[in-house]
Amino acid sequence: MIIGYDAKRIVRNRTGLGNYCRTLINALAPLASDDELLLYAPDAGHDDLRRQVNSADNVRFVYPEGRKSRLQRNLWRRNGIIADLRRDHVNLFHGLTGELPRGIRKTGIRTVVTIHDLIFLRHPEYYHWIDAQIYKYKFRQTLREADRIIAISECTKRDILEFGHYPADRIDVVYQSCSTRFRTPLSPAMAEAVSNRYQLPDHFILNVGTIEERKNILLAVQALEHLPESLHLVVVGRPTKYMEKVDTYIYKAQLQTRVHFFANVDNDDLPAFYQRADCFIYPSRYEGFGIPIIEAIQSGLPVVAATGSCLEEAGGSDCLYVSPDSPDNLANAITQMLPGAEFRAERIARSQQYIRQFENADVAHRILEEYEKSLSLPL
Repeated sequence: MIIGYDAKRIVRNRTGLGNYCRTLINALAPLASDDELLLYAPDAGHDDLRRQVNSADNVRFVYPEGRKSRLQRNLWRRNGIIADLRRDHVNLFHGLTGELPRGIRKTGIRTVVTIHDLIFLRHPEYYHWIDAQIYKYKFRQTLREADRIIAISECTKRDILEFGHYPADRIDVVYQSCSTRFRTPLSPAMAEAVSNRYQLPDHFILNVGTIEERKNILLAVQALEHLPESLHLVVVGRPTKYMEKVDTYIYKAQLQTRVHFFANVDNDDLPAFYQRADCFIYPSRYEGFGIPIIEAIQSGLPVVAATGSCLEEAGGSDCLYVSPDSPDNLANAITQMLPGAEFRAERIARSQQYIRQFENADVAHRILEEYEKSLSLPL
């Protein structure tokens, strides 16, 4: 069988969707050794990201020919790709990040699409109006093309059913695949070297994610005022305009020496941030899943997250969950998770057992089952 994939995020996105795509392909390749996996990308993207896809005899990238401008490449991804799929005799196409080429249903090529979240419908206030309209249009078009949908959480499945009215028997929840690299402890010398390079504080709570309003990192800054002065907040993520609001509060509360932002942390250095932290926090108001929670638990950290979306699914019952509007509750929960707190070690151990369901092999097997379901549907 020849399976095609929308590989734009594989070569362009360093976190989030990019990590999902690369991890999944690396897990699928050995399991589908008799199949050919073709990764269709509008361009070669970033060399370091492309190299994160393991070399395998049954995996290769495919790029458009003669499409030099960005507009031409975008149009190719929207529907021009169909001619290439036919040329390559693709049997099934997987839209890894919520999109499918327009008109693919008419070709007889079977389709599966992974939908990560519908935040643009659930919380359009976090998007520019025109962007939300574009995402809505793409979502509706994808529903018309998809033979089957993979939702990465029960929360996302509920949103698809509410906003899309797609047949429930053609949607399955397959939790996001997650690399196991964060399980590997760093040597003390390596962890210390990274800590010194970034001048990390001795004791800190950690957050990893884009610094945008939906991620709600201001709540963590406010909670810091209720925690011991020796405890710092470290945030790893790309800043947005929301950063101005956070900075204003930090200066007003005189917390400049206790809050540390890092926008360009090397992927190889990130495990040290997790392994040096005392606790991980994820106060986001809405997520499709929440991979940083899994990474933190793999790293041996207890987790405090926000209620209201899918984060309880990601972390399990041994993490603590608080209102995304209560700094006091967040501070209290963090206190219960700091080193020396009662039952901390037990919570971490049970959480690590819980997240094994998200790690590579089981997820890859489930994805292959989805392909079989799609191929078995009548034309």
